[in-house]
Amino acid sequence: METNTQLLTEAPPAPTVAKTVKGAKRKRRRRVWGSGSVWQRDGRWWITWRERGRRRSKSFLTEDLARRVLAKITVDIAAGKCGLPNDPRNAPTLEELARPWFEARKRTHRACGDDLSRWRTNLSPYFGKMRPGEVDGAAIRGFVEKTLGKGLAANTVGNCVRLLSALFTYLVETKHVAVNPVSVLPRSTRRLFRSTHDPKATPFLERPDDVRRVFLALPEPINIAFAVGALAGLRTGEVLALAWPDIDLAGRRIRIWRQVQDGQLTPLKDEEPRVILLQNALAPILAEYKLATGGEGYLFTPTFPTRGGRPDLGTPPGFIRPHTLLRHLRIALKKCGLPCMTWYECTRHTFASLFVLGGGSLEVLRDLMGHSSVTTTERYSHLKPDLFAEKNYTAIEVDLSKPAGDVVALRPAENSCKMTTMQQDSTQQQLAKVS
Repeated sequence: METNTQLLTEAPPAPTVAKTVKGAKRKRRRRVWGSGSVWQRDGRWWITWRERGRRRSKSFLTEDLARRVLAKITVDIAAGKCGLPNDPRNAPTLEELARPWFEARKRTHRACGDDLSRWRTNLSPYFGKMRPGEVDGAAIRGFVEKTLGKGLAANTVGNCVRLLSALFTYLVETKHVAVNPVSVLPRSTRRLFRSTHDPKATPFLERPDDVRRVFLALPEPINIAFAVGALAGLRTGEVLALAWPDIDLAGRRIRIWRQVQDGQLTPLKDEEPRVILLQNALAPILAEYKLATGGEGYLFTPTFPTRGGRPDLGTPPGFIRPHTLLRHLRIALKKCGLPCMTWYECTRHTFASLFVLGGGSLEVLRDLMGHSSVTTTERYSHLKPDLFAEKNYTAIEVDLSKPAGDVVALRPAENSCKMTTMQQDSTQQQLAKVS
């Protein structure tokens, strides 16, 4: 027994393989930073990873699925993508997101001031405290119904919805939301703010003689500005921005490359200069006006140098104000016995309408008017003189006249014959009595 005890005590130490038996501790494997981890707990497999400085976790039913998802997440993070979408409850409100958007919009959109006014007056009180994920079709429909109930015009509500759509387009690009909710609005909602304006019913001076009468009834230089608008199709701001170097009387050309807005010079609406033909009816009027004014500087300036511009906006005098043109136009229309119209309807819209009525092409009209889209020019297609010409219609040969009626007996043929025989006998008896 002693010998066996000594042998046991003097036995060499167990080999290192004995450490791998069940229940023994394993040496912890060193993981790569950012690779995440996988472990099992309560019958589910969990993964953990770090994203944007925060620790995140998720569980799966199988180990294989958990490792595949973790591998996909780590690859996306390495590529600069998001492993999981941001929690919409932690997103900033639309009011917070709209501020930098409007600051950037000021550098690219001339009408940003009007858009900012729509946001502050109508959109911000309703959507300002909402988060991007909370705005859906139901919320937009509620806004439309509420604003229409207040008495706002459908066109105004439509402009607000389109501004909201532009904001969400920016939010989609910046990954704050996945889908623009305005782009998926149902037709029933879009009908609520559909414009009630009918471009086919917009009035204009329908006869060239009416254009002449209004021109003679206006004082100078308002009548010259009216002639340029009605015979060249220029916008009001483009007319006021014309300078004599822009008009080539010898070459019969007018170069339009700027306009007047709020009393100061700005780029064109579409920022694309254009050159149009100087018509024969307008050329002598401008030539005579150039001799009378000296042919230097702008064509149209206020009679009194201290007037014009937009003092209410801080713009110094220098240009005739559009409302001054409209005031003189209304007086002239009343003298001529014509219905009241706006300056746009009497000038630019009259030019386009008479051009199409005279057989002009819509493609040429688009270049003359400076339309950015041919859809705008197609509003005048109903005025084409050959639209309802018989040569454009193919005859449909169909006889829609009613067929002649046939006499149908109400009784069977035998009864009808018997009745006829009885009637004949009765008639013979009556004739015999008379004779």
